[in-house]
Amino acid sequence: MNSLNEKTVQKIDVGQEFPLTIKRLGINGEGIGYFKKQVIFVPGALPEEEAVVQVTKIHPKYAQAKVKSIRKVSPHRVTPPCPVYEACGGCQLQHLDYHHQLSHKRDILIQALERYTKLPLQTIEIRSTIGMEEPWYYRNKSQFQVGKKGEKVVAGLYGTDSHQLVDIKECIVQRKETNKATQVVRKQLEKLKIPVYNERTKKGIVRTIVTRVGVETGEVQIVLVTASDELPQKEKLIRALENKMPEVKSIMQNINSAATSIIFGEKTVLLSGKETIEDKLEQYTVHLSARAFFQLNPVQTKKLYDQIKEAADLTGKEKLVDAYCGSGTIGLWLSNGASEIRGMDVIKESIHDAKINAAHHHIKNFQYEVGSAEKWMLKWREEGFRPDVVVVDPPRSGCDSALLDTILTVLPKRFIYASCNPSTLAKDLMQLSSKYRIEYIQPLDMFPQTAHVESVTKLVLKE
Repeated sequence: MNSLNEKTVQKIDVGQEFPLTIKRLGINGEGIGYFKKQVIFVPGALPEEEAVVQVTKIHPKYAQAKVKSIRKVSPHRVTPPCPVYEACGGCQLQHLDYHHQLSHKRDILIQALERYTKLPLQTIEIRSTIGMEEPWYYRNKSQFQVGKKGEKVVAGLYGTDSHQLVDIKECIVQRKETNKATQVVRKQLEKLKIPVYNERTKKGIVRTIVTRVGVETGEVQIVLVTASDELPQKEKLIRALENKMPEVKSIMQNINSAATSIIFGEKTVLLSGKETIEDKLEQYTVHLSARAFFQLNPVQTKKLYDQIKEAADLTGKEKLVDAYCGSGTIGLWLSNGASEIRGMDVIKESIHDAKINAAHHHIKNFQYEVGSAEKWMLKWREEGFRPDVVVVDPPRSGCDSALLDTILTVLPKRFIYASCNPSTLAKDLMQLSSKYRIEYIQPLDMFPQTAHVESVTKLVLKE
């Protein structure tokens, strides 16, 4: 006898076409509809649309399909301005007007909470999404893979579910300074015939062009990620980049010989200029090294940090821990409200930058350490240090379960969770809810035109 899953799969077939009404957006920005009680994910489809779709893949619990035609078009559909939008896959929502992107991001957050928690959502304040006035050209850092098409060097991103490198001349969600720097490097690699890495043959030198701009200072950093220490024509390349772009203040080389999709290797060397560039967030100057984490949208970063500050509700007396602290920018933003700041990060360059940034702003009562948050918080607890407020801004994978266990052991009065992934946030909130009450969740759009949803959750220790 067939299993339930096998019966489910046999209801529809790959290649089958049928009409579908799109009910909502999924967490990756795809349209979601239902056919024969099955969930159908349709990239590029929007809520309120009636489309004819064709099944492309079948999974035990859902199917994927592509749009063949749209019978009823959403009133909120717009023409994507990017010429490689569908091929690239870096953005998922350029075809939806921006106002409705914001409302759907709040809905994606609610969907994650409904799916992964048993929390009484009717009692939780989930605020409207904070958006941007100008939701284009906002990213201050790009990481473009390089390859060859014939004799031409191309730079861009690999298409969705593809090993095809999409050549991107200008990315309209990147700052214009990073677009310019990437293209200047690309042209020089081509002109000087510097070998670029071939992912299939594992031969060649230059793998990735990483560019970052200090939006307030105009300083540009270029990092060439190479497959070996060797960089042919290095001096000519450096001179050409400096001559063509006086705004470039730092040229670095990072060596990554591993057969991996991870961008950076462990070794970074200075080729020219200085090791860090500077940027400013309001009155705070930050020093950024090649691998240091820094928020990619500085306009929204100020709004994000203001939301964290509001949730932290500092009076000047609190001891604060900034976990996953990166270069320490959240700690800086909250420094005038805390009596003591401690932070940690597993990337030693980030901690180096955090110490420089704190010293530069004459913040005396700080301590930054290399290592995991759970290790340091337990160590500090043994030494008699208990934080009043803990702020976390973890990667998309969410908080490590060991950190959540540590929070539930140390029990700060307030726990402020800045999240970039509603699914992992929901799972983590479920674990924290044994000891913490969710006061509110504030969604915020750090990445317009994409399906990414950032949020700040204020958790208060139950009495």
